[in-house]
Amino acid sequence: MPENVTKLLADWRKGDAAALDRLLPLVYDELHRLAGAYMRQERSDHTLQPTALVHEAFLHLIDQTRVDWRNRAHFIGVTAHLMRRVVMKHARSHQAAKRGGGSLKVTLTDVGAPGEAANVDELLALNEALSRLRKLDERQGRIVELRFFGSLESREIEEVLGVSRSTVDREWRSARAWLKRELLTAP
Repeated sequence: MPENVTKLLADWRKGDAAALDRLLPLVYDELHRLAGAYMRQERSDHTLQPTALVHEAFLHLIDQTRVDWRNRAHFIGVTAHLMRRVVMKHARSHQAAKRGGGSLKVTLTDVGAPGEAANVDELLALNEALSRLRKLDERQGRIVELRFFGSLESREIEEVLGVSRSTVDREWRSARAWLKRELLTAP
């Protein structure tokens, strides 16, 4: 199946709009799993559901005509990033709607524990710290994004980023330690 996805991505990149329509059924279950992983980190009464997240990310994907799609893993990595953006936009909207939405000291002792619920303030603080990390080290930022927000395993991240599993694991440990320090010292 990865060869079919890669061919459809190439066809889509070349301007074949119908290729995108044929692509979605091949990757929908995986995208839904990814969206479910994102949403497990949200509060239980969250109004955004995994199916809606997949559809919202897919709408953003339609605009990604300049991406030189390499393969299925690259596609999933880009989609994970888009889903993170949608979830963070939703979280910011929720926080803005709260009365007295001031800053909160975050002690995310479970950074890297995908699937555990976090409150909006913790997710926003993590997102801000992740943005700072990406400025320092783009690859470590992508590893955290794919692992924490996308619940991808090292072997999947290895495929998305095109680096060895030992590199993924080493940089994950380093990024996780940096994020913990960063979140513990947050104002």
